[in-house]
Amino acid sequence: MSKLYFRHGAMNSGKSTGLLQAAFNYEERGQRVLLAKPGVDTKGESAIVSRLGVSRDVDFVIPPGTDARELFASHMRGDDPDALLKHMDMAPVACLLVDEAQFLDPAQVDDLFRIAVLDGVPVLAYGLRTDFRTKAFPGAARLLEIAHSLEELKTICRCGRKAMFNTRRVGEDVVFDGDQVAIEGAEVWYESLCGNCYLELSGGQLGR
Repeated sequence: MSKLYFRHGAMNSGKSTGLLQAAFNYEERGQRVLLAKPGVDTKGESAIVSRLGVSRDVDFVIPPGTDARELFASHMRGDDPDALLKHMDMAPVACLLVDEAQFLDPAQVDDLFRIAVLDGVPVLAYGLRTDFRTKAFPGAARLLEIAHSLEELKTICRCGRKAMFNTRRVGEDVVFDGDQVAIEGAEVWYESLCGNCYLELSGGQLGR
């Protein structure tokens, strides 16, 4: 039986790089993959962008409230003209890879589960567990509940310990209030920290 995998980690743990490497590995063996990301993730527009400088356009974007399984089925069949040009032979899809999966709706995560179990296509979802307030993203919470396989991708804090949490910065200021989603860009950026360093910056608070 095909499975739903959730590969999660703090910022800078190589999630997007790992996804692009997985896609390369499949395609190097002559297998067809589809890449997707939530519409909420506007970084890179319709591309997955790795911090190493590697990028690749996704096959489809998943807007909020849409049926992810229907979108997958449409692109698997080649209903989209761009998909048809890219996959003239319409070979079976060997794997669906989803970046920034924490931004999916819980119902869309359920769709990923159905793709794996009912459609027989493995789904590799990559994303964050928690936001800058240490609260779980709804999509990530659902993935933790139903994914067949959970894998943590590790990175280190500035102090050398294992990083667990993500701090939001606006300029040089660390902030602990605001909307759950703020895409990294010119003004907003994130730093992954260990528990000790996070508590030091937050005044001993975990979430607000």
